[in-house]
Amino acid sequence: MLQLHYHPSDASLIPHILLEELGVPFELKLVDRANNAQKSAAYLKLNPNGLIPVLVDGDVVLYETAAILLHLADRYPEAGLAPALATAQRAEYYKWMLWLSNTFQADFKTYYYAQRYVAPGNTTGAAEVKAMAEERLTGVLTQLDTQMHKSGGPWLLGAQYSALDCLAFVLCCWARNFKRPARDASAYPHLAPYLCRMLARPAVQRAFATEQLPASFFGTD
Repeated sequence: MLQLHYHPSDASLIPHILLEELGVPFELKLVDRANNAQKSAAYLKLNPNGLIPVLVDGDVVLYETAAILLHLADRYPEAGLAPALATAQRAEYYKWMLWLSNTFQADFKTYYYAQRYVAPGNTTGAAEVKAMAEERLTGVLTQLDTQMHKSGGPWLLGAQYSALDCLAFVLCCWARNFKRPARDASAYPHLAPYLCRMLARPAVQRAFATEQLPASFFGTD
């Protein structure tokens, strides 16, 4: 059985949603971050980076969220969560998967852990790093909103719901505390209805219920 090592609201929520969409049997293994379990010897054998998530699929052990999404979508092609191979749509799928992972997701580490990028005690520097990360991420949200408009919706690639949507949605939720240009991603004209469509999906609702996420996770408080 597939096994997902997770912590509520972490990047593991993204493959958790995808697993719910696939409707296949899987087991969740909680990684106790409060006790630094992601740095334990046992966990480091799964992911030497000490980060969450990890997917165990038989003898295959995967970390990196985008890699897990790509694997699961290809593992269960009958679910139709990735475009057909060797098509223009598949190329777009790869492009947006890497963009979301390398541009959007990557800058959240700077935003939420700005103190790691300055000398200890440099609170002013950390605040500047965080502000610059928010400015970059605001530009990313604008680009994502433009893509939603160009695709014609209702999903990131257009008519086909894909693994990309699990990733894009959770990243938008992570932007819930932004101050520029507004508090959260729902301020954008094309992202706002998209987020509502995502929230209405039963798979998303099941994953959120299991992880017991508060309303504030969506930026609605």
